[in-house]
Amino acid sequence: MKDFRSVHMVKVGLDFGKGRIPVGRLALRERRIYFEYEPTFIVQNMEISPGMLPLKAGVTTFGNSLFEGLPGVFNDSVPDGWGRLLFDRFVQTQGVLPSEVSPLDRLASVGSHGLGALVYEPEFDTAIGYGPVCLDGIASQVQEVLQGSSEDVLQELLALNGSSAGARPKALIGVSENRKHIIHGRSEHTEKFEPWLVKFPNSQDGPDAGSIEYVYALMAKDAGIQMPDVHLFPASEGPGYFATRRFDCEKSNRFHMHTACGLLHADFRIPSLDYENLLTLTFMLTRDFREVVRMYRLAVFNVLAHNRDDHAKNFSFLMDAEGQWKLSPAYDLTFSSGPGGGQSTLVMGEGRNPGVNHLIRLGLEAKIDKLRISEILDQTQVALAAWSNLAKRYGVSEAKIQLIAKRINA
Repeated sequence: MKDFRSVHMVKVGLDFGKGRIPVGRLALRERRIYFEYEPTFIVQNMEISPGMLPLKAGVTTFGNSLFEGLPGVFNDSVPDGWGRLLFDRFVQTQGVLPSEVSPLDRLASVGSHGLGALVYEPEFDTAIGYGPVCLDGIASQVQEVLQGSSEDVLQELLALNGSSAGARPKALIGVSENRKHIIHGRSEHTEKFEPWLVKFPNSQDGPDAGSIEYVYALMAKDAGIQMPDVHLFPASEGPGYFATRRFDCEKSNRFHMHTACGLLHADFRIPSLDYENLLTLTFMLTRDFREVVRMYRLAVFNVLAHNRDDHAKNFSFLMDAEGQWKLSPAYDLTFSSGPGGGQSTLVMGEGRNPGVNHLIRLGLEAKIDKLRISEILDQTQVALAAWSNLAKRYGVSEAKIQLIAKRINA
């Protein structure tokens, strides 16, 4: 990787797979960030962030209290958690303090290799070889970084991370059709390799974290939730590594991806949304009631499956090259706790102990038919009843099986 060089201006573009479309420019001046759309983009009438960053001429700026001054749509591209840790460790090897790194620097580190269709210039280059990768090797490197590591390891993990968010270490990879061969995610994917994202345990996870998330994905599919393809890759230690096919790209096409956090400028670190807000947002953005029902189904699963880390960054929408929006496939579904043990996203105002009655009220408020609500609840409960058998099959520890079974059945 080239030596770190701070930037004060970043060009923003969109690449749906057919070349870069200029969107606008971000500039940093006296610790404040400014954005201006390109006139040529405004006339295309393509809203990349309806509401918070409407198409209009002139300069826009936001306060620094949220997203460090970035508009939410671009903050979605900035790695947090693991990705931020990697970049901070890298700049320290360059003699730079993380506090001296601006959000524009972080966007430049993403460049054209982030999730979604947004691309940024200038771009920090990565001078490492692409090709086959070993998941056990990456897992070992992850542990080295968590314990304090070398620059060479940091460079490779940075290149593999892209702009993926969240606390758990992740890598962007290419997977062969038979799932026997894995290459670096930035390699030129042939028809034999598809873009995937794989997760690794962090210092707080148990060795069965991947298998738990895998079982949750299977149950979510049985509950009628749209999920990307998932796989549990074998590991030398533990049941395996959870991986999911990337839904922000399809063959040569890419989709613009925007989280509820970025769309609404909601603070994902604290309970700031209700599922009622998400259902309203879904209809306003997609104008499709079927997408509202999909979001409702996800709310039901999260509540009944005790997935309480359902914060605003864990809901995304996809926009295609024609400007049409839809709810993304579900992701980050696993057994979890939110702030103070409650649900991160409230259900009709209830966060401490939301249940079936709150979910029924939520569905009725969204104008979903009573029979449809009942069917969704029943289908979800039947899917969750398979937890213990599936968990045993895929290597979840007996203690975790019993703990989660009690919470699911609570």
